[in-house]
Amino acid sequence: MPGRARHEVESQVRAICLAFPGTQERLSHGAPAFFAVRQFVMLWPDGHHDVEFPHLWCAAPAGAQDELVTSEPRRFFRPPYVGARGWIGVRLDEDVDWAEIGAICEEAYRTIAPRRLVAELEAGQARPTD
Repeated sequence: MPGRARHEVESQVRAICLAFPGTQERLSHGAPAFFAVRQFVMLWPDGHHDVEFPHLWCAAPAGAQDELVTSEPRRFFRPPYVGARGWIGVRLDEDVDWAEIGAICEEAYRTIAPRRLVAELEAGQARPTD
């Protein structure tokens, strides 16, 4: 991935994930990873092993992996190692809909984060009524 595109992907994913309450970024296996106590997203900007395109590994609720991989196999895949736990792989090498990536990362966060952090997220999203 060219440097500018890699920088954009890293910046976008970082901005999305670090906006969630209590999130920390740490390197895991040499790649940026995002934790809300436990890991919920991992970014592979240069690919990983035999997967040579930029992508994310994201925690997902039960059943989401099968649904996404079956319905859109060009965009979603079962990642190595964490795929057995239901995580999804998300390609980032074509036109990326960052709003959709934000929603996928939020779902990953909600799947992994402790209830108190999810409650903080929901409280922050609540809009006052007039």
